[in-house]
Amino acid sequence: MNPNATGPTADAAAEYLTALQERLTRDGCTVTSPHWKDRPVVIGRRADRKARWFGTKTEVFVFAAAVPEIDLATMADFTGWSMSYAKSLRRGIPGARNAAMVLPALVSARVQPEAAQWAAQDARVVGATLIGRPLTVETRPDGVHVTMYRGQVPVGGLFTKHVLEKAALYFR
Repeated sequence: MNPNATGPTADAAAEYLTALQERLTRDGCTVTSPHWKDRPVVIGRRADRKARWFGTKTEVFVFAAAVPEIDLATMADFTGWSMSYAKSLRRGIPGARNAAMVLPALVSARVQPEAAQWAAQDARVVGATLIGRPLTVETRPDGVHVTMYRGQVPVGGLFTKHVLEKAALYFR
């Protein structure tokens, strides 16, 4: 399999990433495009503060890349890279920072069931303030199918509704 394949399936993933970047920009995210394993990544980042969160702030990080096929190993690797990258971007004193929600998403026309199950299984928590919710985005001829964990988390649960709203806005 050619990792840089072109064709209808690669075009659909590229179109999805372009539309995602536009949605992130419209929502006020700072958008950058670094690389992961020679693949361009769309990164969107924003911070929100709401009174109902008792004046605390959450940072939302979106990472998305197109791959020929999403398997469990690739999904886990991209999630780990995204979580580390988000951690490196955060400011403030460790331990005194608010929560960071990380949405690492891989986009492809082919998603192995194990990868989608892993994404839907649970959130990934690093330390007490970095919460990841991996996503698989399958570009199908009949539309897009997004899989992610939509439940509560013990750490950062105060921000669950907000991050799920942002995920629904960005990943459609």
